[in-house]
Amino acid sequence: MHWQTRRFRLDLTQPRVMGIVNVTPDSFSDGGRHDDVRAAIAHCERLVAEGAALLDLGGESTRPGAPRVDAQTEWARIADVLAAAVTLGLPVSVDTTKPEVMRRALDAGADVINDVQALQAPGALAAVAGSGAGVCLMHMRGEPASMQELAVYDDVVADVAAFLAARAQAAREAGIPAACIALDPGYGFAKTSAHNLQLLAGQGRLAELGHPLLVGWSRKRTLGEITGRPVDGRLAASLAAALCAASAGARVLRVHDVAATVDALKVWSAVEAAKITAIA
Repeated sequence: MHWQTRRFRLDLTQPRVMGIVNVTPDSFSDGGRHDDVRAAIAHCERLVAEGAALLDLGGESTRPGAPRVDAQTEWARIADVLAAAVTLGLPVSVDTTKPEVMRRALDAGADVINDVQALQAPGALAAVAGSGAGVCLMHMRGEPASMQELAVYDDVVADVAAFLAARAQAAREAGIPAACIALDPGYGFAKTSAHNLQLLAGQGRLAELGHPLLVGWSRKRTLGEITGRPVDGRLAASLAAALCAASAGARVLRVHDVAATVDALKVWSAVEAAKITAIA
């Protein structure tokens, strides 16, 4: 399995790690730590050294209750960081819902557009189609400020699968090649902890949609509810969730703690390889 991005064809035979670079003052876990350009670039370089296969830059927080920012502010936060990141030799994703930011990011060399609203904004599909960029289409209802009020499902796995299938079809019909499309279940977005766990348990159904799954469990609230740990104490829980997601078919893991996740995946992959050898 591969994911075609603008400059790179990413081998997903084994799960890969996407390192999070939040160039924001208010993200739920690391807001304000990398909102200085030099600090953000240094963080990009550190994540690459730790084994990240992709970087994901964001200039607007999507945590529950987060306020919106305008496109100019969002772009100003990430422009210089993106210019440096695209020189580091790996795919660079920009996390945005705004077509204007998408176009600017692509003009500046971004490889992937990662949209928590699955390219539903007017003009979003057109902004990406024809660029050759990879896209990640995520499931979410409403806006970050209101999404948790919309966390009502008859069958969360079936509902998320139907949404992602429809958005993938819309992307293909808009001219985005199937090989460029990845899907994200949207853990923590318009979902309760019970929904998140049900979705993870049924994630195999989403892997059957025919596109790579990109998932983000890192440090999320559900892990805090399970363990009782604060955000900065959720590393072990994040690694456990990442390995559960990989076992259920996730091919890209979006994380804050790159080095630890890379090591955990090496052990998991070695065990999986041993299983195949034992069967043979």
